[in-house]
Amino acid sequence: MTTSPFAFIDGALDRADALRDDPEALALLWPQGRVVLLDDDGHARADAGNRLFAPGGERIGGGPGGAIFLGLRDGAGWFAQRAATVAPAVVAAAPQRVDLRAAAAAWPAFEATVFAQARALLHWHARHHHCGGCGGELDFVRAGWLGRCRQCNSEHYPRTDQAIIVAVSDGERLLLGRQATWPARRWSVIAGFVEPGESLEQTVAREVLEETGVRVRSCRYLASQPWPFPGALMLGFLAHADADTPVAGDELEDARWFDAASVRAGLDRDWSTAADAAEAAGDDGIVLSSPISIARWLAEQWLQGQPR
Repeated sequence: MTTSPFAFIDGALDRADALRDDPEALALLWPQGRVVLLDDDGHARADAGNRLFAPGGERIGGGPGGAIFLGLRDGAGWFAQRAATVAPAVVAAAPQRVDLRAAAAAWPAFEATVFAQARALLHWHARHHHCGGCGGELDFVRAGWLGRCRQCNSEHYPRTDQAIIVAVSDGERLLLGRQATWPARRWSVIAGFVEPGESLEQTVAREVLEETGVRVRSCRYLASQPWPFPGALMLGFLAHADADTPVAGDELEDARWFDAASVRAGLDRDWSTAADAAEAAGDDGIVLSSPISIARWLAEQWLQGQPR
């Protein structure tokens, strides 16, 4: 597989689904396995050098019963566990707390990817304690990948919310939007969640129309990215639309068309805070999404088809 141009793809574990129902095999993997420790707010524990802290199961003690089995890498097991359930002496060796976005920008791809997987699953565990059918309590089985109701025996699986993200063009310009809460001058391509009974192509047309008032005429799928904030899957498209005048919907502060020169300059400016963006862009220049995101890559894909 070629290297992905955005985060949370490269270095993915062999998820080894068959081992989730094999507690004896997991117990054998545990002592030499690695355990990713996350705080309840989703930050990963890191050592003094800000590197991922993933101690061996033998150091943590006990067995894998309270951990989620993430998968295998080179025959070694990888697990995820809440830092609050581990002995304080072990956690004390990891004084740093790292946000997933910061990890994706600075850590090796494998470490960021395994962190993303751990964060999504622990978030699901934290927010799904009861059955949606009868209200009974859930027991997590299959190494943390299945919630089973104690009362009605119904099964609950980790939730992934599908969302489209699309670079919309009228042939010469790229449609971008911005939310009021974003840093100064930050713009991005259009995105939105898939609704029940809707195809991806229908979602592209509906979301673009709702958020910008622009009518999409055709679209094609390019790539996808897990986006564990907290548990989405971004499905990336390029779309052709009419040259309608954008009108921002309820979710956006503004929506506009930008020519290739403006998008190219926006890609060259990659600052993470409003202050940096305002200082660096003394004019009215825009700043596009972080390199960790498929949003930026989609803008780059559109720009490749534009003349200089």
